[in-house]
Amino acid sequence: MLMLIGYSCKESFLEIPATGQLDEGQLSTKKGIEGVLVSVYGQLNGRANRMASASNWVWGSIRGGDANKGTDPGDFSDINPIQRFEYLSTQGVIVDKWKGNYEGVARANLVMKLLGIAQADVTDEDKKRIGGEARFLRAHYYFELKRGFNNTPYVDETVDYGTGIEKVPNTADLYPKIEADLKFAYENLPETQTAAGRINKWGAAAYLAKVYMYQKKFAEAKALYDLIIANGKTTNGKKYALVPRFQDAFKAANDNNSESVFAIQAAANTGSVNNANPDFDLNWPYNTGPNGPGNCCGFFSPSFELVNSFRTNANGLPLLDGSYNVGANEVKSDMGLKSNAAFTPDAGPLDPRLDHSVGRRGIPYLDWIDHPGADWIRNQANAGPYSPKKYAYYKSDVGSLQDNSSWTPGYTAINVNIIRFADVLLMAAEAEIEVGSLEKAREYTNMVRERASLPSSFVKNKAGANAANYVIGLYTTPWASKDDARKAVRFERKLELSGEGHRFYDLVRWGTAATEINAYLTYESKKLSGALGGAKFTPNKNEYLPVPQEQIDLVGKDVLIQNPGY
Repeated sequence: MLMLIGYSCKESFLEIPATGQLDEGQLSTKKGIEGVLVSVYGQLNGRANRMASASNWVWGSIRGGDANKGTDPGDFSDINPIQRFEYLSTQGVIVDKWKGNYEGVARANLVMKLLGIAQADVTDEDKKRIGGEARFLRAHYYFELKRGFNNTPYVDETVDYGTGIEKVPNTADLYPKIEADLKFAYENLPETQTAAGRINKWGAAAYLAKVYMYQKKFAEAKALYDLIIANGKTTNGKKYALVPRFQDAFKAANDNNSESVFAIQAAANTGSVNNANPDFDLNWPYNTGPNGPGNCCGFFSPSFELVNSFRTNANGLPLLDGSYNVGANEVKSDMGLKSNAAFTPDAGPLDPRLDHSVGRRGIPYLDWIDHPGADWIRNQANAGPYSPKKYAYYKSDVGSLQDNSSWTPGYTAINVNIIRFADVLLMAAEAEIEVGSLEKAREYTNMVRERASLPSSFVKNKAGANAANYVIGLYTTPWASKDDARKAVRFERKLELSGEGHRFYDLVRWGTAATEINAYLTYESKKLSGALGGAKFTPNKNEYLPVPQEQIDLVGKDVLIQNPGY
């Protein structure tokens, strides 16, 4: 008994291995490393940290003016100060953005560490491919952190708990590290892979070119875009191209198409709702019953300003002078009207992408019913009259490409594009404006507009006629200056990529965030005074989120320096 007591008093007595725990010996096999690599992909949508998802519907689209938070003021109220640019370093959604992306970094680092001790069944070719995928994904997570918080601590596979991780400061520029990982991926990944969701050589090239654009390295970006547009192909071997119809880029049945450069993969009805797309489980028309998708919860309501932006002139071109928010150019809405009140939709000329991107009253909502207006809006005074539509599932998808095994039918098999080919073309157009040809920029922009102009893709009413007065044309006259070209291409990104999480980050990298966001807030607050009245973007502060206070508390303010203004 004395011997037992003596043994039980040792600290080793308390060290009990966790049941089911895998050690490095098991994980360093090819099967083990591949399993860990899949988990790095699995973090792309944030998992438990939903605000870390690369969809960026809050951080990119709501802050950029594509949409308002929507729903009721008290529902997920942590987003309210985000859309008002009243960030607090203690907010849970900001902590989620930080933690969720560092979770992705940690998983990628584990893959790299395991490759260093890989067993004999892992070949040199395996190491190149797996290392390329892991480093690409690590670059992605650090790019999300860079865009969100500016510089954050850079930790790779050589640093871990007890070996200095808590002493890594946030003073070094992340971009050189991000570039190095993306270059390795571009140089070492194959053109095609065995699974469509894996990153390939050309997807890595497109991401690297995007990172160049954020640093204004236009010549380097243009050189890559020239190669990508001429030779790029998807992981499943399709040459990069715009899908024939705009709306088909957002349809589950058409996932991993020729336009999909890199996407968050999703699958429905697999036995676990965790495999489905959870990004937009809150972002559905409200109280639809069996007549519409989702049924909850009214988040992510497209803004008045965005809808007005789809107004065109007689030639089908956007109103680049900003007059779309003035007088008769404002798109007619049913704001303030109940669904049983008479309403006639706007009869003026509109870009047809509007009704593939935004649900508005009187217009067919995919293959469901015509959007009924207020009956599908939880709180018009807080949200406005519009519903998100781009990533909605079709009635014909129910039970197959939509999952009914959870609390909401809003989980789907729709992939979320992080980069699609239209994005590549418009960034290539930007690069051409800066260091190439204005005519080439116009060509790329017209490729995007031409696809949108095909009458066969217009939304039709029950009688088979166009649901609205769709008028869209090409830029037939050469742009007179770089400024004219910039204005056109930047506005095209606004229209083509609305609701896809790009807008805020575009405005910041262009240096126009303060001007454009404050103009948006001034206009939108007249419509939604309760949600946005008095909101203001503060330059040299609101471009970045504050470093979460809990992270500073963990390691000390001498290690993590707070961003200016917080």
